[in-house]
Amino acid sequence: MATKKSETAASRIADNKKAAFNYFFEERYEAGMVLHGWEVKALREGKVQLTDGYVIIKDGELYLIGCQINPLRTASTHVSPDAARIKKLLLHKEQIERLISKVEQKGYTLVPINLHWKDGRAKCEIALAKGKAEHDKRDVIKDREGKREVERVMKSRHR
Repeated sequence: MATKKSETAASRIADNKKAAFNYFFEERYEAGMVLHGWEVKALREGKVQLTDGYVIIKDGELYLIGCQINPLRTASTHVSPDAARIKKLLLHKEQIERLISKVEQKGYTLVPINLHWKDGRAKCEIALAKGKAEHDKRDVIKDREGKREVERVMKSRHR
């Protein structure tokens, strides 16, 4: 019972913050992942890096590439873990076909947004995304700096 509480409290494993900066998200999907036992143990410890990850379509299936899951030293003695292993993503066939047709359109790509736990299983949230132009990124930076400046002024007034 204690593991259920800790899983719900810490359901997020990793976020891809770079994705929100580089892409506009059109649609989001939650995909299951095919993992090895040592990968699940490493995910529970938070030994994952998602920022360089991306999703490819091959033979009508989705694969997550560039997601680094660093093995624990105590994970296994009889398996040689590969941190950059390609992981298969699991979605319904209709969803995959819809994503394939969208990705074939110009400018769309599939990006992993985050990894999280759901009912004791690791899930990957992916997004159908369109790349941002350079001026859009500059606008995001300008807005962020403007908000920081307002917060600084407000903070100094409250003192």
